[in-house]
Amino acid sequence: MTMQTIYLVDNDASGCHKLSCFLENAGYSVRSFPSAESFLEQAKDLAAGVMLLDQHLAGMSGMELQAELTNRGMHFPIIFFCGQADLQMSVKAIKGGAINFLVKPVKNKVLLESVREGTLHVGEMQIRNVLRNRYVNMTNREREVMQHVVAGMSSKNIAKLLSITERTVETHRSRVMIKMGVKSLPELVRIYYKYSIYGLSASESAA
Repeated sequence: MTMQTIYLVDNDASGCHKLSCFLENAGYSVRSFPSAESFLEQAKDLAAGVMLLDQHLAGMSGMELQAELTNRGMHFPIIFFCGQADLQMSVKAIKGGAINFLVKPVKNKVLLESVREGTLHVGEMQIRNVLRNRYVNMTNREREVMQHVVAGMSSKNIAKLLSITERTVETHRSRVMIKMGVKSLPELVRIYYKYSIYGLSASESAA
């Protein structure tokens, strides 16, 4: 089983060391960063992992880092933790996509529960990345056919809508199944909606 990675972004060197030791003893691999800026410098080369992010950092704040990662299309499950917080701050962080907002001192059990939840998000993100790559490898026509297929349209009606032959629709449909790595229509429908494949725009697929 692959060891899960935790990215710890905190400028409290002593607290960071203690937390790193605790998490490593719990079976995680930990990489520490003293600032948001130092994390950003390496972010594009980092493997999937859970981020433990202090809100109060020197320079860019935790939520500013969260926003910047979103702008760059980099998605890490984020658990905020800080010494002082208010409701408005925590709500803003959660709305921004954070999976939890913890106030120091954090009980070990609570921290580990949040980290475990974060690792589940990592798994989901990895699946999404695989599906996104598969989506990118399809032609625009194949994506168009897939959209109508998962909506429940028959090949005959799709052919009429797109002004192509029913045989051509069947060919595209077969290629969609192969490229998306599925063996049945119910499986295609499930992953299409569960992982929001329909939300991938042409600009995203070209990135």
